[in-house]
Amino acid sequence: MDQNKTDTPQPRRIVDAHLHIYNDAYPLIENQGFLPPPFSVEDYQHRTRDLPIVGGVLVSGSSQGFDQKYIAPALEQLGENFSAITNLPSTVSDEKILSLRDAGVRGVRVNLKRRVVSGLDNLVDFGMRIWDLAGWHLEMYVDSRELDEVIPKLIKLPKASVDHLGMARSGLSQVRKLAEAGVHIKASGFGRTEVNVAEAVKALYQTNPDCLMFGTDLPSNRAERPFNVSDIATVAKALDNDDAIDKVFARNAAEFYNLKL
Repeated sequence: MDQNKTDTPQPRRIVDAHLHIYNDAYPLIENQGFLPPPFSVEDYQHRTRDLPIVGGVLVSGSSQGFDQKYIAPALEQLGENFSAITNLPSTVSDEKILSLRDAGVRGVRVNLKRRVVSGLDNLVDFGMRIWDLAGWHLEMYVDSRELDEVIPKLIKLPKASVDHLGMARSGLSQVRKLAEAGVHIKASGFGRTEVNVAEAVKALYQTNPDCLMFGTDLPSNRAERPFNVSDIATVAKALDNDDAIDKVFARNAAEFYNLKL
């Protein structure tokens, strides 16, 4: 028996709170000089075939702009326990929001990092509008060093999340403020972040055990390194008990995105 393997804590189930699919049958646009290679549902399923994934969240990337045509076929292939988060302008109509809700979309990504959107002037108004209309939330892709302006806005919202542990080591104190206020934090994209992942996971779990949600961030485009299964061990070791592991890898995301377990 491999003693090291048995000593390594592992989640018994995973709701992948952050994944991307790039289907080149649908429009892809260059973003900051980058155009992603195709990454199909089959590619995702192959990469995660040895993981106990029971559901997940498809997230629109910067190169998908405000196009959602790829979402319905991707969700159909992924299965009924997957939902989606997409990019939308604040000028989107109520009818569009409701049609996307019916198609499995559960919120809007505010992608400041890649400049899919710019400015925060109407962030709270937009966040309240989509919540009141569709029960949707905002997901922020932002460098945590820029969170000083974002924090007062996010904590006014009934539901919100931040991607990739906030990106920057120096921003962990701001991310902890968000966790204290009930904002959810994705433990994902470790190849993009300066954060010491184990330290951040421990600190954020102690701050708010309901806030952390694990995601693979596959296919990890533009990250310094792609997702590796060792990322799972890093998070699990930092949590170090079965209940905490199940919350971060499954229950928190299932509750946040209204998925079944």
